[in-house]
Amino acid sequence: MEFNDVIHGHRSIREYEDREVSQEVLEQILDAGIRASSSGNMQSYSIIVTKDKELRNKLYTAHMEQSMVVDAPVLLTFCADFNRMRKWLELNEAPVHFDNFMSFMIGAIDAALAAQNCALAAENAGLGICYMGSTLANCDQIGELLNLPPNVVPIVGYSLGYPAEAPALRDRLPRQGLVHYEQYQDYSDADIQDIYKERNEKGWQRYMDVPRLKEMTERLGLQNLAQIYTIAKYTKESHLEYSQTVLNYLEKQNFMKNNE
Repeated sequence: MEFNDVIHGHRSIREYEDREVSQEVLEQILDAGIRASSSGNMQSYSIIVTKDKELRNKLYTAHMEQSMVVDAPVLLTFCADFNRMRKWLELNEAPVHFDNFMSFMIGAIDAALAAQNCALAAENAGLGICYMGSTLANCDQIGELLNLPPNVVPIVGYSLGYPAEAPALRDRLPRQGLVHYEQYQDYSDADIQDIYKERNEKGWQRYMDVPRLKEMTERLGLQNLAQIYTIAKYTKESHLEYSQTVLNYLEKQNFMKNNE
């Protein structure tokens, strides 16, 4: 595929063919991830490949019962990882730290960069993926199931396999709503209305086209997409709960030292 076709043709795939991903193709995808940029070339991430059906069944609950967890042949989980680096430092009689929040952020960024390289390589090979926010939201449960040691935290993950669906492309905010030249230019009310015009229309229609989502919207008395996002989908209460889960897990995994 042409590179631009891969990028501009991206869509989230939730239904997969009953077809294995060969080890050769999988390794090509993983090698693309390993070539991603990383802070100081430390590559402070690890990639966990999960094919085992029994383990994916256990991960299904932690991933908020999303069907692609068990329907796709492969799950990839990208973790911030300073466990490996810290052991290397110790073996070389170097100071052993990287146990603070900044280190976690470095590892998280490294993991996200590797994840996107793998995603592009997978789509270029004709496979589909679907990112799952549950990877971070339920990092404690997923970390336990994946046997993660201290200094390792799951950041992003997605299902991987051959698509059994071809969903329509989702809208994106226009370039002028996202890109700032030289310095950040704050938005007027008119700017916001213009930037979100297509999203308001297409996003709302998407909910109205699915009977289950339409019923939920009507039951809650929601009038627009912004209300769907904040009252039904991403509530303040859920984000506070997930925030605490992540903070607690960072403490458990040794990423909150010297932050008092």
